[in-house]
Order: sequence, then C-alpha cells, then structure tokens
Amino acid sequence: MLSCVEKRLPFSMRAFRVVQTILFLMFISRPCILLAQQKQPSCEILSQSQVSATINDAVKKQFAIDFPILRVYKYVDRSGQYYCVLTEKLDTVASEEEGKYDSLHLAIRAIDLREDSEKLKKVWEINDHANLDQKIEGVEQSIRFWTKYIEFTDFDGDGLIEPIIVYGSHSDSDLASGRIKFIIYYKGRKVAIRHQDSDLDEGRSTQIDKGFYTLPPKLKESIHTKMQAMNKADQAIFEKTSF
Repeated sequence: MLSCVEKRLPFSMRAFRVVQTILFLMFISRPCILLAQQKQPSCEILSQSQVSATINDAVKKQFAIDFPILRVYKYVDRSGQYYCVLTEKLDTVASEEEGKYDSLHLAIRAIDLREDSEKLKKVWEINDHANLDQKIEGVEQSIRFWTKYIEFTDFDGDGLIEPIIVYGSHSDSDLASGRIKFIIYYKGRKVAIRHQDSDLDEGRSTQIDKGFYTLPPKLKESIHTKMQAMNKADQAIFEKTSF
C-alpha cells in the first residue's frame, strides 16, 4: 500500500506538469482569443475623397463603372472587406410645361466588390432601368436608389453582413405609379421583393420570393419596418398582407 508521501511527485516533475497544463490551456483557448480580437461587422459611407481613392479610374474601367457614382458603402465582416458601389445614369430631358431642364435617372447599377489580396473582385451586381415602353400603362420617368432604406447589418449574429438594397421608379400614372424593389443577399442567396405601386387597388401587387420566408426573423422584421415607413411617408402603399 502506497503512503501519501510515496504518491507525491518530485518538485521538478510537478513544476513540469504545471507548465505543461498552462501551455495546453493557452493552446485550446487561442481560437477564442483570436475570435474575440476580430472586428465586429461594421459599415460606413465613404467620403468623396475616399471614393476617388478606392474606386479610381482603373477600377472603373475594370468593372465597367460608367454611370456617376451616387454612394459607396464600405462594410467589413468575418469574411472580408467589401465596397458596394451605387451608380445612377444621368439623363437630362426638357420639361414640356415649363420649358426647363430636369435631371432624371433612367438606369441604375449597383456592384459589390470584395477586397482580396489587395485586389478587388466582383461578388454581385444589380442592373435595372426605367420602363419607357409607351405601349404599357405607367411609363416610368425616373429610377433611383432609395438610400434611406438601404442597410448593411448582421441580422443573425453569425459575423456576416446581410446587404439590403432598395430602389424605386416613378410614374405619373394612377394605375401604375411606380415600382419598388428590395434585393437581399443572405449567405450567397439573392432574395427579391417586387412591388408595383398604385393608387388603385387593382393596380397594386407585391411579389415575394419564397426564400424570404426562410430568412432570419430580425431581417424579415427590418423589411416589414421599411414597408411601414414607406406607407407612413406616402411613398408607397403596402397592404398588410404584404407584411
């Protein structure tokens, strides 16, 4: 039978075991420390000087950025650093009533670029234009990004930002007074909500991609909040069934 004295390890051996344990704990906790040190998802709007430095002539040529830049969002999450570039085509037309010139935007383009090894790579893009077909009801006079409702947020807390891009068109027709579109990017998937606005019940319609219903609750809630805000501001008429 071993005595208590016989069970004790020599001092040098005990010290070795203590050091060994400390090193092991440091090793297994390192991923947690590194994760805590990573930047939280964030987004900022670049200044004009920052835009000129980042989206320079070479970048514009590479990605065919031909329209004037409206705004550039820089966002960072655990997958990297991105630049979302919003551009709007500038078209100047004469007003028949007053004989003055008014600036309208008949086409838009958004392009999302990811910084990879000090180079930019395209992730996705959005292209749309005003419907100028005279044969249909509601010829659109202009189309623009609705920056008030654009958002770059990590809604589900996974460290990845889910972009929400919103834009709309304008028409003077009572039956088809304009379109509103929500484009959502979630884990590589594109989800769209297409709304045809109208002062008349028979002219309104909202098409929602099936993928919308599988999105995180907080993301869906954000979309519903934006719809309600548009209703309150008289920018659109979304039925409660659309929510």
